Amino acid sequence: MKNKTNILLIYTGGTIGMIKDYKTGALKAFNFDELVGNIPELNQLDCSIKGISFEEPIDSSNMNPDHWATIASMIEDNYKLYDGFVVLHGSDTMSYSASALSFMLENLSKPVIFTGSQLPIGDLRTDAKENLITSIQIAALKEKGKPVVQEVGLYFEYKLYRANRTTKINAEHFEAFASLNHPPLVESGVHLKVHDSYLVKRSHKIKPLQVHKKMDDNIAVLKLFPGLNRSVLKDILNISGLKAVVLETYGAGNAPMDNWFLNELKEAIDRGLHIINVTQCSGGGVSMGHYETSEKLKEMQLINGKDITTEAAITKAMYLLGSNVSRKLFKTIFETSLRGEMH
Repeated sequence: MKNKTNILLIYTGGTIGMIKDYKTGALKAFNFDELVGNIPELNQLDCSIKGISFEEPIDSSNMNPDHWATIASMIEDNYKLYDGFVVLHGSDTMSYSASALSFMLENLSKPVIFTGSQLPIGDLRTDAKENLITSIQIAALKEKGKPVVQEVGLYFEYKLYRANRTTKINAEHFEAFASLNHPPLVESGVHLKVHDSYLVKRSHKIKPLQVHKKMDDNIAVLKLFPGLNRSVLKDILNISGLKAVVLETYGAGNAPMDNWFLNELKEAIDRGLHIINVTQCSGGGVSMGHYETSEKLKEMQLINGKDITTEAAITKAMYLLGSNVSRKLFKTIFETSLRGEMH
């Protein structure tokens, strides 16, 4: 008899782990020991499922880098015992957490699938059951004894995406996430359709997992808008201790050509601030120098965020700063795809 695939569920909090108390109507945290009782379909999966939980499950709006380190530690501590991991997480900040974990888990050779739901698991019309069951199925997929998925993914509403390519786009629909610059890795229909060519390919020689838990949060996000004035820009760029700014520019990386605007950016870069150019558009990316309005940004060595999401740009910057990457190398490494987060 072949060994069953072992899957570890990690519950951090969020709607998916809530169940309704029908007497009071209130939502309460789910007891993992009753999981199979509430979802008998899990018995049909050809795998062994165990669950662990945050000591105090949190709303994902309260998620921070310390919690990411806790998730990373849970995976690290159980890495040799399990074939795959499913992280249950609130949807509001799931793209941030899943992107962060993709950078924190270097040489990952097993699936780490983030999922959640828009409705609690006990609701009549819940999306929680499908998301959970299929996430476990995907985490258990193997080919020639090796996991099919060997990266951090995010599964929601019939699609598995590369985690660091996702953005939450809808607070009301079941289809809450999109990955506009990278196609789905797996699609769930009558059968699971795996798009092998889109998956991260590992070398035959598996390197040991390296877990990076130090994330430096001295980062700001600045979204350009018509009317942004000099004093606001200056104050943001001069925040004490600030090390990096994710600058959400227009279209393909364009920005105003006012001298004061360009001078403030140049002065900040000369002081050692890392400024990363990302588009505020949902899809597409930065192409600096394509228009005159981005030529000057290219000349002053703004970091080209290409088609990275804001969520991945923030967490990648935190990871690189936390890893003490030198000022000289930061731009080169940021502009290099580390976990398939950019083209």
